[in-house]
Amino acid sequence: MVLRVYTKCASADSNDAPRVTGDISGLDFRLMIDMNFDWLSTMPSIALFGTSADPPTAGHQQILNWLSYQYDEVWVWASENPFKHHQTPLDHRAAMLRLLISDIHPPRSNIYCDQRLSNPRALITVERAQHRWPDASLTFVVGSDLVDKVAGWYRSTELLQQVKLLVIPRPGYAITPHDVTHLLAQGGDVAIADMTGPPVSSTAYRQAHDPNTITPPVQAYIHQEKLYECQDPSKNTLPTR
Repeated sequence: MVLRVYTKCASADSNDAPRVTGDISGLDFRLMIDMNFDWLSTMPSIALFGTSADPPTAGHQQILNWLSYQYDEVWVWASENPFKHHQTPLDHRAAMLRLLISDIHPPRSNIYCDQRLSNPRALITVERAQHRWPDASLTFVVGSDLVDKVAGWYRSTELLQQVKLLVIPRPGYAITPHDVTHLLAQGGDVAIADMTGPPVSSTAYRQAHDPNTITPPVQAYIHQEKLYECQDPSKNTLPTR
């Protein structure tokens, strides 16, 4: 279930001002039931989920599995984040992402990995998706760690007016009224998922090489390709850089 809790709507006491609705994570908002009737539409619903996948984790797998039950199709890709220094080449990250998807049980037939959607600028990705699926309802998926950064993305106002935004809560990254209100002011249609990703991250894996962070097929690929200076699983020392 996707819980739509934020929406830009007309108000009797304001001039079409954005209004925050719902009560999420202890935030004291005015409650308004905002039913999501997307299921009544004949338009296919597509979730767009780009991730650095450096490496893809069990958390990414859980999110993809959850999305596959909420949307007709889920399209994912390994992305080049202009705000991050990626340790691993993009082709390796895409290969690990495909292994992650193939290891979902029970198998899901509506999750696809396509690097043709990948672009450092989210707007370019959305424009490619719109050209490919002109009659679909598109939702761009981000983690709560990115909510306060979206407004600073390339042509963010145009982006938010072209696609819905779904936020996946992550442990340690609160969703604040200020961040959401800023997105609403740009014309965003923002929803928050009623699931929270597990407390694992790609960064934590790169720093500590905890095998519980990733799935066995991804772990095997890492050792096969000698990625992350982690060729020997018996080593417990941290990387030197």
